[in-house]
Amino acid sequence: MAQLQRYYLELAYDGTRYHGWQVQPNAISVQQKLNEALTVLLRQPVETTGAGRTDTGVHAKQLFAHLDVPVLELPEEAAGKVVFKHDAKGQHKLRIESLNALLPHDIAVKQIIPVHANAHARFDATQRSYEYHMHFHKDPFKQNYSWQVKGELDVEAMNCAAAIIMEYTDFSCFSKSNTQVFTNNCKVVRAQWLHNDNGLVFHISADRFLRNMVRAIVGTCMMVGRNEIEPEGIRSIIESKNRSNAGTSVPACGLYLTEVRYPYL
Repeated sequence: MAQLQRYYLELAYDGTRYHGWQVQPNAISVQQKLNEALTVLLRQPVETTGAGRTDTGVHAKQLFAHLDVPVLELPEEAAGKVVFKHDAKGQHKLRIESLNALLPHDIAVKQIIPVHANAHARFDATQRSYEYHMHFHKDPFKQNYSWQVKGELDVEAMNCAAAIIMEYTDFSCFSKSNTQVFTNNCKVVRAQWLHNDNGLVFHISADRFLRNMVRAIVGTCMMVGRNEIEPEGIRSIIESKNRSNAGTSVPACGLYLTEVRYPYL
């Protein structure tokens, strides 16, 4: 049996055209395109494992996936293009240029990192970070990449609410129902609204996130920013553990997965 080398792929993608990261039976996903490109490049079926999932229309500035490559049986050349090169130790290394040439324009591989055999892109991640972008004036260049909001917002109140969020761990009220998870507990270590040119960006970091969690939190903060509820009102929403009490999920176009951390990278 050939020796296997596990690699982490660091990816970035524009999620506008895709039905999220995860492979789906009747829709195009980022993972599907990545698997197809790797299958062509390596001339064998390839399945990757991602650090998590992003929903339809959500973008990623950084996401990691892992795969195993049988280093002893793969050719050095394929279709006239170098697929592997040797490092200083004589080990095969997958080339970024060859893989990116096979991927669509809106998906890019930034790094290919050899890791130990038991490394796991999903389970080993210790922190994930997201940003949600919104703007206040019509801008054709922000279409699909930021959410246009009308009216003024009380950003100070929104930051008060965001600070309260970090006091809790059970975020059932911000999760989609009927998800296959064992716990709705997450440790949020950052939740902050910051101004940028013509808008706001919400920054949030945690050890893990529930499905739809960030978009639901942003929607609830919008209730605070529009003076529909007081910042302290977010406590009763969280403690209710009821999704119907939280705000409406905001559009996916403004959401970006920005960082995934590992203890060994």
